Amino acid sequence: MALNKGSVSDLAKHEDDGVNGGAGRYRFFLALLVLLSAPLLFVVVNGFCTTGEGVASNSPSKGVLDDIAARTNNTGTINIKSKEKNNLILTWNLAGVDAAVVAISSPSQTAVSPRSGTHQMEGNYSLAARRIVREEQYENQLVEMEMVQQDDDTIVKLENANMQASELVNSSILEKYSTWKKENGNKNRVSTIRLMRDQIIMARIYLSVSKKKMKQGLRQQLLVCLKRSRRALGEANVDAELHSSARKRIKEMNAVLSKARDELFDCEFVTRKLRAMLLTEEEKIRRLKRQNTFLTQLGVKGIPGGIRCLSLRLTVDYYLLPPEKRELPKSENLENPKLHHYALFTDNVLAAAVVVNSTVMNAKDSSKHVFHLVTDDLNFGAMKMWFLLNPPEEATIHVENLDELKWLNSSYCPVLRQLKSAAMREYYFKAGRSTTGSYSASSLKYRNPKYLSMLNHLRFYLPQIYPKLDKILFLDDDIVVQKDLIGLWLVDLEGKVNGAVETCVDNFHRFDKYLNFSNPHIAREFDPNACGWAYGMNIFDLKEWKKKDLTGLYHIWQNLNEERLLWKLGTLPPGLMTFYGLTYSLEKYWHVLGLGYNPNINPSDIENAAVIHYNGNRKPWMEMAITKYRPYWTKYIDYDHPYLSHCHFIK
Repeated sequence: MALNKGSVSDLAKHEDDGVNGGAGRYRFFLALLVLLSAPLLFVVVNGFCTTGEGVASNSPSKGVLDDIAARTNNTGTINIKSKEKNNLILTWNLAGVDAAVVAISSPSQTAVSPRSGTHQMEGNYSLAARRIVREEQYENQLVEMEMVQQDDDTIVKLENANMQASELVNSSILEKYSTWKKENGNKNRVSTIRLMRDQIIMARIYLSVSKKKMKQGLRQQLLVCLKRSRRALGEANVDAELHSSARKRIKEMNAVLSKARDELFDCEFVTRKLRAMLLTEEEKIRRLKRQNTFLTQLGVKGIPGGIRCLSLRLTVDYYLLPPEKRELPKSENLENPKLHHYALFTDNVLAAAVVVNSTVMNAKDSSKHVFHLVTDDLNFGAMKMWFLLNPPEEATIHVENLDELKWLNSSYCPVLRQLKSAAMREYYFKAGRSTTGSYSASSLKYRNPKYLSMLNHLRFYLPQIYPKLDKILFLDDDIVVQKDLIGLWLVDLEGKVNGAVETCVDNFHRFDKYLNFSNPHIAREFDPNACGWAYGMNIFDLKEWKKKDLTGLYHIWQNLNEERLLWKLGTLPPGLMTFYGLTYSLEKYWHVLGLGYNPNINPSDIENAAVIHYNGNRKPWMEMAITKYRPYWTKYIDYDHPYLSHCHFIK
């Protein structure tokens, strides 16, 4: 019997090709074949070796072989079959290809004596057995490799699934907030700027080390490179703005820093220096924030030059008019309860003009609208002159002087009385108060003079100012009306006094933000989770107000807060307390807030709003206004008006 070595070689080559070609689905059956081939071969060979007279006598019959034959073309299982009557061939079917492993021939084809043939066959059997053992070990290795490959494939599949899931995430949001966003996807790359800034930081550290270790030559090189890098960096904020010499300066600085690192590096000293630099920069940031707060509040307190110019010119022209021409028309409508009345308290002529113009221009019938304006003595003439020159179509307008409300005095009004106290004067007008930004943000905010102005507190005296009216719509001077507001007079307040839009969202803008709940008066009377609401556009039922004497309730709370222990200054906290349980929640579209501080308001909310409110520091008439919101305000101003042109108003 002879072993067909060529067939074995072909098989090994075929196996390698299968592995490298990715035919992994057949390898399991290939391993199973090896495990089954050894005992089967032993049975076949043993049948031939039982006698010395030949192998044919113990050969399995063709019928038996046909019964156990596993005829599979594609699964790699054993296939034993008889090609001829006296021939037995053991084959493997792999991928449909018959590869002969052992060919056992009949005695008629073996020209040897029985004894010598027996020895020859024994040698061949031994060689075949060793070859099969080696093949079995090889196949075991293939199985192990297949298991590892399956693990790797599983990991790859999981990674691919996660990558596909990550594609569902909005990549623009990730890039906006990710610290490690791709610089290649950013049009305004700053990688070079960051590198130069990092080099400057390290150069500053090594300057300190070189001074400590008396390395004057290296110190001088660091100083030169530091100066050049700073000059190349300049005021650039993105790589595109860098000077053309930036790349050269980076290379020079890198060479000097490498030299410094080799000669001067001291881990402990560098750590201390970096910590000190970090603390210094944090202190600078805090100081700059305080200065920014101070300057912002200063800007809010100030009056733009154009508005001041407009007020002065109008005032002069008003007092040049003869007394009989100083009166506004339609005074008979001022106390007619069948008309729609608005209250507006302001010292800003241009802001008042926008409120009135926007309301009238969006009204279906402007003749039914009556505007009640109250201003201070300084701006009374200017306010009146503006509306004498620019009457609001068919609407009625009336301007009053705050100083002519004689009943509003310190004996009646707690705020006026408190302003005369030494403690209040010291709080607001303390001599020598620092202007370097050393005060906290809240301290500066609540020292704003608007909290002292009685124009800001007049909202609590509406029934006293307009005793013959049943309802009135209160408007702030930093709002713009975009729709007809007649529907507000049709809202049923269900016995409540104040109709307003609520501002609470989750835990924000609730009572505990405005009131001091550590005070027993506050803790006993109010719910800290009660929802806040907004001033700026409020419909008030003055009849219910007078029945409940809410102005008296406001006085009680104002007296208790003389030491500012219940709330800080402002009119919203006492408003929340005075109208607690008496506020009807209006639909959100009636009043959209935030245009004076929030640049991310949904544009559709603004477009659909009846009233938009520029609450916050960035008023639309100021240079610090949010640019994209200004057009909603400026479209109600005629910049070609002679007074505005003379005062250099720019759209």
